[in-house]
Amino acid sequence: MSLPTLKAQFDALLKLPSISCTQPALDQSNLAVIEQLASWFETLGFSCRIQPIAGQDGKANLIATLGSGPGGLVFAGHTDTVPCNPERWQHDPFALTETDNRWYGLGSCDMKGFFPLIIEAVKAYAEQPFKQPLIILATADEECSMSGARALVEADLLGARHAVIGEPTGMRPIRLHKGILMERIDIVGQAGHSSDPSLGHSAMEAMHAVIGDLLQLRSDWQKRWNNPLFGVPTPTLNLGCIHGGDNPNRICAKCALEFDIRPLPGMASDALREAIRERLAPIAAEHQVQIDYRPLFPGVPAFETPENAPIVQACEALTGYRADAVAFATEGPYLNQLGAQTLILGPGDIAQAHQPDEFLAMDRLQPTIDLLQGLIRRFCLQ
Repeated sequence: MSLPTLKAQFDALLKLPSISCTQPALDQSNLAVIEQLASWFETLGFSCRIQPIAGQDGKANLIATLGSGPGGLVFAGHTDTVPCNPERWQHDPFALTETDNRWYGLGSCDMKGFFPLIIEAVKAYAEQPFKQPLIILATADEECSMSGARALVEADLLGARHAVIGEPTGMRPIRLHKGILMERIDIVGQAGHSSDPSLGHSAMEAMHAVIGDLLQLRSDWQKRWNNPLFGVPTPTLNLGCIHGGDNPNRICAKCALEFDIRPLPGMASDALREAIRERLAPIAAEHQVQIDYRPLFPGVPAFETPENAPIVQACEALTGYRADAVAFATEGPYLNQLGAQTLILGPGDIAQAHQPDEFLAMDRLQPTIDLLQGLIRRFCLQ
């Protein structure tokens, strides 16, 4: 079977919707994308394994391997996209539109488009003996839960030493990013007539105390942790939304707060959560309320690969850019947990990701292919 052209591959992947979303009504399977990629990589001689994600029907990862032996190189990306608003697009989100030297479509930049570029890069070397394997990872649910990447960690599948994730970085290598935790605090008090405070226990007043302690923790963390490589060099804590009470003349019986934390590399998620829990127990006792604290999802750890890692030095040499840091989170920390020193580097721009009329500039196509071929020669053939 012959492979479609690069443009036809882009188009085919965009025509296979694979939205992942925390809202079940919008969430979709990624299996069609995985099966299409497996077919193409098998045509190139890869050995392909489809890994279902436990507890998530219709979700799977692809692990495609060319060559054998220890070590090797990973090219990785996610097969899902965020939801979109087709009525706000000037082009069809679910097909490739070429205009103004751009390829438009949902996932063109973030990041289905990375896989056809890998295939184009590999084609020149598919018949050569690989001294170390090339492994392609295509994951599920990066945009909402990271369940695909976490399944890889739990399965301990790889012996590869070097990895590149093709997230949109504008062709600049990234070796650090912040983590992200999304958390929720629920407080249950006792309703009562507002004319007499002794008739109830205000969940809202207890939440006021909780917020004060969260802001104090934020201040403490920002005094302790600082990394000038980041545009915002300190960790952040954002109070995102709050809901509570039902009437001005009733003591508030329930109040809920959702917030996020973006920790720097070196800040352990478990330690941050434990610091919050330690603050909640005294507030619950003082205000005579029940306080429940839980993560909205497991969270993504902060990510850092050493500046002297071979993959970092190779990508700096090939791109001409020094490896930098970004604020958005990726699957990088999970691949690092597998033992692969990981770099984030892809042809798209983050400014186009998650936007109507998402696109990939056509002048990024050949430079990406050249970069990937340089990495294949360096880590698989030499």
